[in-house]
Amino acid sequence: MSDGKDYEQFVKSLQQALLDSEKFSEQKNIEIEINKKILDNFGIEREFDLYWEYELAGVTYKTVIECKDYASRVSIEKIDALIGKIRDIPDLKPVFATKTGYQSGAETKAKANRMDLLIVRKQRDDDWEDKDGNPLIREINIEMQILPCPRITNFRPRIDGNWAKENTNLNTSSQLISSGMNNEIFIEDVVKNVTYSLYDLASRLDSEANGEYGDLTHSETFQEAYLINNGLRLKMLSYEVDFFLQKPIINPVNIDLSKELVGVIEYLHKGSSTAIFKDRIIKDWK
Repeated sequence: MSDGKDYEQFVKSLQQALLDSEKFSEQKNIEIEINKKILDNFGIEREFDLYWEYELAGVTYKTVIECKDYASRVSIEKIDALIGKIRDIPDLKPVFATKTGYQSGAETKAKANRMDLLIVRKQRDDDWEDKDGNPLIREINIEMQILPCPRITNFRPRIDGNWAKENTNLNTSSQLISSGMNNEIFIEDVVKNVTYSLYDLASRLDSEANGEYGDLTHSETFQEAYLINNGLRLKMLSYEVDFFLQKPIINPVNIDLSKELVGVIEYLHKGSSTAIFKDRIIKDWK
């Protein structure tokens, strides 16, 4: 933090995220104010770093947080100063926040005056360890492989000419030409009792590539099968197909969870902590 104002904004952002996440405050739209000025019972204006209030069951709850961006632990004198500021302001809940910690006398004095002490800070390396020192997952590296579907470039069926002479009016002395989309040309394998299009065939050809890529060829022979296209149903002895299989597209994905962790709030009075991420809040973080 460059100065105390930056630290106030940091504490506010984390505390606002917590308030926004609480179910009871969903419809209350609680907003934290910075440098709030409040008149005490003697008309003296007191200023607090952070302040918010809300009403619940007809009772108004008011909270102030004093934020100190100190490099050393907070002393008992700072706790005394906050106690003095709120002494003549009724129904005010005091909270103290720093990024380093508190001297033992300060903790004792705060507890005796029902003041909550927080350590509000950026993440540390030990935030990614459990209580026994075992590392938690901080970074996930995924190698995503995209397998393109084979693309048929040429399909050459071999038609049973004798069957065509006996069962159709086609001129088998000339070359039979048929065309169509790959989802309009079908192969009916009677023995296996399956019918599939060239589109379906293309999706199966990767298993025939045997680990090879580029321009490849595959053939298949049938006991009884038919080529169906444009109203024709011709007995087919075999086929040969040319296809192109592209190498897998490798897309590395890095998920660095530490970049999503905005900050951590330690509650000394409860012995627990809360992690504030950009998209979620994890209570009882450690």
